[in-house]
Amino acid sequence: MPFELPALPYDYAALEPTIDEATMKLHHDKHHQAYVTNANAALEKHPELSSKSAEELISDLAAVPEDIRGPIRNNGGGHVNHTMFWEIMKPNGGGEPTGAIGEQITKDFGAFEDFKKKFNEAGVKQFGSGWAFLVFKGGKLEIVSKPNQDSPLSDGLYPILGNDVWEHAYYLKYNNRRPDYLAAWWSVVNWEEVNKRFEKAKK
Repeated sequence: MPFELPALPYDYAALEPTIDEATMKLHHDKHHQAYVTNANAALEKHPELSSKSAEELISDLAAVPEDIRGPIRNNGGGHVNHTMFWEIMKPNGGGEPTGAIGEQITKDFGAFEDFKKKFNEAGVKQFGSGWAFLVFKGGKLEIVSKPNQDSPLSDGLYPILGNDVWEHAYYLKYNNRRPDYLAAWWSVVNWEEVNKRFEKAKK
């Protein structure tokens, strides 16, 4: 199969109490697995595309045959978004952003608290399911929100950081309190990984 579910880089319970073990098992093993399974099923109709990465397909949706464009956009996007999501979190993470991303956040948003507030607002205001992302555009950081599993890659932008605001990401622990989840999430952010993604975005 072209796409595979990546293993979590930590234990299911490692992000407690911010993200509970039951949510992690459901989110990774069921939801992310479903995106991988469905994306692979779509590609079976066009085996010539199986050598392309999910990122490549999502970055050029116009080149994806029309009969599978929707499934690749949704499921390939879900695979790409979630692969990033697991990597940009870690146990005992959080704190102030370090390195180049910390400097750029200060430059473009002022205080880290101001940046967090704006990012959380983008997540809260995303109607229904979707994501809040941080991207680098025209030499500046920008916060964008996307519906469903759409990725900034489809707009030619590389996601540096993103938070999943689908209900399956938080409902078991936070119920309908999305703002509480968004506020708590910063305590598990892996700034080292975010810095690596920032370097890639700059290129």
